[in-house]
This record gives sequence, structure tokens and C-alpha cells, in this order.
Amino acid sequence: MKILKKSLLLTFSLALPLLAMQAGDVQVRIHADQGKTKINKEIYGQFAEHLGTCIYGGLWVGPDSPIPNRDGYRLDVLNALKELQVPVLRWPGGCFADDYHWMDGIGPKEQRPSLRNNNWGGTIEDNSFGTHEFLNLCELLGCEPYISGNVGSGTVKEMAQWVEYMTSDGDTPMARLRRQNGRDKPWHVKYFGIGNEAWGCGGNMTPEYYANEFRRYNTYLRNQPGNALYRIASGASDYDYNWTRVLMKAIGRRMNAISVHYYTIKDWGNKGKATAFSDEEYYLTLEKCLDVENVIRKHCQIMDETDPQKRIGLMVDEWGTWWDEEPGTVPGHLYQQNSLRDAMVAALMLNVFHKYTDRVRMANIAQMVNVLQAMILTDQKDGGHMVLTPTYHVFHMYKGFQEAVHLPLDLMCHQLTTSEGKTVPALSASAARKADGSLILSLANTDLKEAQTVSIQLDGFTPKNVSGQVLTSKNANDFNDFDHPTNIAPADFKDAKIKKDGLTVTLPSKSIVVLTLK
Repeated sequence: MKILKKSLLLTFSLALPLLAMQAGDVQVRIHADQGKTKINKEIYGQFAEHLGTCIYGGLWVGPDSPIPNRDGYRLDVLNALKELQVPVLRWPGGCFADDYHWMDGIGPKEQRPSLRNNNWGGTIEDNSFGTHEFLNLCELLGCEPYISGNVGSGTVKEMAQWVEYMTSDGDTPMARLRRQNGRDKPWHVKYFGIGNEAWGCGGNMTPEYYANEFRRYNTYLRNQPGNALYRIASGASDYDYNWTRVLMKAIGRRMNAISVHYYTIKDWGNKGKATAFSDEEYYLTLEKCLDVENVIRKHCQIMDETDPQKRIGLMVDEWGTWWDEEPGTVPGHLYQQNSLRDAMVAALMLNVFHKYTDRVRMANIAQMVNVLQAMILTDQKDGGHMVLTPTYHVFHMYKGFQEAVHLPLDLMCHQLTTSEGKTVPALSASAARKADGSLILSLANTDLKEAQTVSIQLDGFTPKNVSGQVLTSKNANDFNDFDHPTNIAPADFKDAKIKKDGLTVTLPSKSIVVLTLK
């Protein structure tokens, strides 16, 4: 494949001029004296569905397992997730949510009925991980739970009783049942999704029909003292802008937010391999990834028509790469490896989400463990093994962006053009001001072959020192596995130099760098 590097790409957060720029320069101008909107920490949310070994063998092994655990939760996974400062966790799906009946997952384990997971491989689900196990996990992680309720095959009464069971502290039937099952005080449950993918596996509804269903279900989901639900409507699949338009008009402010799902897939019929791909496929993946900005922008424009004050949030509550399942794994369990290419997708997506944090209130990568673009891969052999993926390392490097104030920036770089005529900017960047006054800056060099020297101008900020980390590898298709868990791991970054008016940073090819400026 031939990659051409001729045309310049300029992106502007503000209509301000870039100074002294010549063709071929790579320059960033950060307006550190501006910025008003915090980057919602929930943008770094996670997603755990009853799918493959995400729950069983990933998060949960049971208290009697030889794998070290805390009350059934895998200790190695639990500790690794605590390091990420996970802000919110979505459960039980996904498509599984609209087949899930919550009362099957409470009470003594031996009395819980099993069911066939019809969406994901026909696996038998024994319901040993249910409401108590999930909400207790959220408490252990210190994160907000995000419950996806069953609209597709459930009932209004069932959903209303679930809310009461989790959040009521009164002398009510469901609160008494919860206490009978060992939990005296209610949990705090803020985020509640009224259905999932109602246009597809959640019921194959039209937007008009779903809007009416939302209004009906929502009526009976009553806030309990001390627990107000943040109500999330089942939103569109990527480019379905009509869905958003209908829901904004028909539901309006009865909802607190609406979701959108966006997977980085070029061809659903031929997704491609996770670690065996050409340079062309690498760049086409990044081009598809970056198109999320167009999708978010258009949904935001539609929402602005009836909600210019931006009271209603946009939740990208499923996103990530989706490749062919690894050979030899269970069909329908969506187990895939995770390469440096996936890490680059994560960095680019997060940089986009930061720009729209005035409307994008949450994002949930799919998924947390052993499924799709996972943070962590595990097995259960010989006491269990765990490996951190390149995507995990991006989330760890980026965690300083949580609740920092997004700073506008201007960027000029060249475009990388594929033989299909698709273009990818050679550089992606994001900047924010933390509560202590320091700046955090992410720079992603998408170029597979060439390093880039980036001149960074800082308005309203004079750095005295700079530190950072870099994530890169020899090849974009490198990955971590149980035998080689540190093939790709962050390293200290030394190629950032303070200059009179800013910084000069030399980025290795195909690298992600996060800097802290004080």
C-alpha cells in the first residue's frame, strides 16, 4: 500500500490564527488560558455483559475457586481495575439485558434457575452472578453502577420492582425481600437504562413505538428517598439520526440522556483479524474510528434543536473495536486479542470524546474483560493468569483527564492517505487543566513509519517541568499474551523539551504519549 503525505490537515477548536506555520510543520497551539467544561469522568466508563468469560472466569470465579479471590471476585482483576479508577460500570448488557429477569439472580445460589444465553453462543447461564454480586462489585471498585433494564422481554412491574429492590430503604415488599437476601441498606443506583438497542436485539422496535414504551416504563420507575435515577433512553446505532430526532421530540426531558452505539468495524461481514492486518487495514481502521466525531456532531446538532441548553446527555455506552473471534475459542463469546492498533483506537476515541464533553456525559468501552476490546484477558489454568492489554494501558495513562477542564487547541499536521483515498491525520491531541493547575496533554502519532517532531505553543501557561509516558511497539500488530504480558507497556518518556514559548516533543512512530506539565 502506498501512503502519501502531501496535504496539510488543520483542525481548529477556535477561530484563532496559527502563527508561523510552514508546509510540513506539525504544530499544536493550546489555549491554556481558556476552557470551561470539565471532562466527565464517566467518559472512562466500562461495560460488563454476561457474554463469554467477561463475568464468569473474568470478574467472578466464586468464593470456592482455587483462583485467589475476595468473596468470589478475582483478586488480580479486581486490583487491576482499581488502578484504572473506573467511574461507572454498565451491566448486565448489551443484548443479554433484554433476556435478563433479575429475580432469577437473587437468593440462595442453589435455588437460582438457569437459562440459555440465546444471544451469545447458547451458553448456560447459572445466575450465580446477579444483582447483589454486581452492586457489591461496584462498591469494591468505588464506581457508579449503570443498570440496563429489560424492556424487550420484561414487564413494567418487573422493572419497577427491581428499582425498589435496589434503592428502597422503607418497609416495602421489595426492600424486605432484599433484606431477606442479606442486604439491609439499599445501594445507591444512579444510572438506569430503559432498554438496550431497542431497534435491534432489544425488541426490533420503531423509534415511535420505543418512545411510547419509554414513557410507559419511565412512569413507574419511582425515585426513592436519597436515590434519584438518571434515566437513559435506548438510543441509536451510529448513523441512525432519525432515531435521535424522534426520541428528542417524543420523549424530551422525560429522559436525562440518550445513548448511541459506535463500533469501529469497516465491514460487518468481514471484520478482519485482531493481530494479522496490513498497513492499509490499520489506516482504514483509524479512519473508521475517527468518523465517530461526525456521528457525535450530527447527533448533537439534532439534540440542540430541542435542547439548546444541553440538559440531556449523549451516552456513547457501547464503543470499541470488533474483530473476528480468535481461532479455537467458543463461537459467540467474542474473545479477541488486543494490539497496539486497538490502543491507538482507544486514544483517538477518547480525544474525540473530550471535545464534546458538554454533551457527551458518559462512554462505556466494550468490554471490561475477555470480550471485544477488553482491558484485561484472563484464563483459569494453574491458578489463573491475567494480562493487561494495550487498551488498559491507554486508560491508565489517560486517567488524569477525568474531571479536568478541557482546553481548546489548534492543530496542524499532514494527512496520511491510503490507496482507497481515505485520509487519517498524522497527529491527534487533547489537553486539559487539572484541579492542581497542571496540564495534561495527550499526543498520538498515527504514522506507522515515521517519527514526528511537534512544536507546542502554550497560551497562558509557562511550564517549569514536564514528565510523561509513551506506549509504542515495534509493530502495530504486537500484543500481550500470557507468555509475553509486557510486549506492550508504558515507558517513561524523555523526548519532551521545554522551550521559551512552549514545548518541542519528538514522537516515535505509531506511539501514544501522555505528558504532565507543571
